[in-house]
Amino acid sequence: MSVIPFYAEQAGECTLFEHAWKKQLPLLIKGPTGCGKTRFVEHMAARLKRPLVTVSCHDDLSAADLVGRFLIGHGSTQWSDGPLARAVRLGAICYLDEVVEARKDTTVVLHPLADDRRILPIERTGEELQAPPEFMLVISYNPGYQNLLKGLKPSTRQRFVALNMGYPKPVVEQAIVQAETGISDTQAAQLVQLAKALRALTDHDLEETASTRLLVSSGRLIASGLPIQIACQAAVIDALTDDAPTALALGEVVRALFGDAP
Repeated sequence: MSVIPFYAEQAGECTLFEHAWKKQLPLLIKGPTGCGKTRFVEHMAARLKRPLVTVSCHDDLSAADLVGRFLIGHGSTQWSDGPLARAVRLGAICYLDEVVEARKDTTVVLHPLADDRRILPIERTGEELQAPPEFMLVISYNPGYQNLLKGLKPSTRQRFVALNMGYPKPVVEQAIVQAETGISDTQAAQLVQLAKALRALTDHDLEETASTRLLVSSGRLIASGLPIQIACQAAVIDALTDDAPTALALGEVVRALFGDAP
């Protein structure tokens, strides 16, 4: 029996996901880096007992990378399914992480899968895959990075049910950090307090702020015996910025909160 990955529900998102899956609706998840989007999808796939196919999208991702291509081997040419075609055949949940990073022409291939047709045409073979009821398409992106060059077209967005995710409330985030790392209540609360302080800063040019993922990394270092200040410097401050003055300023926040705490 497979273990369901830990996930702390925040605002009914698990119920929304399950209803979307039951009604064969694709889902768009929006949220900042490290807020738990990927873990949420992993949790729901295990909870619904469906295989999960995950694709980390990037600038060079093409439609062929998703759907598949002909490969030459052993003196013959054979078709090889891409992750999207494989997920459709399996009736899996297909998760495209940071979908706006993919090439513009790539997202068009999702359209017939994300509307009432629920089909994936494979032009190279002439095949047309009909998605089974169990198949679900899930995509995500970080609105903080969205701009005119990297955004979803309305024709794509409006095919999806949308879910907004943010960083958890302090009490939930503390429970997540403790569950993922095994550190004490006090230490987990300290890390959440640090995140709250860093997220309140507006006078530093940071692309992202302290995420739940970074707090978990810090907690794991602390659980291994590393002093809390060193753990936070390595897993939070230095992970957020390469700018020395900014790192120094953020480090002052750590010292103000923890002093000489072990």
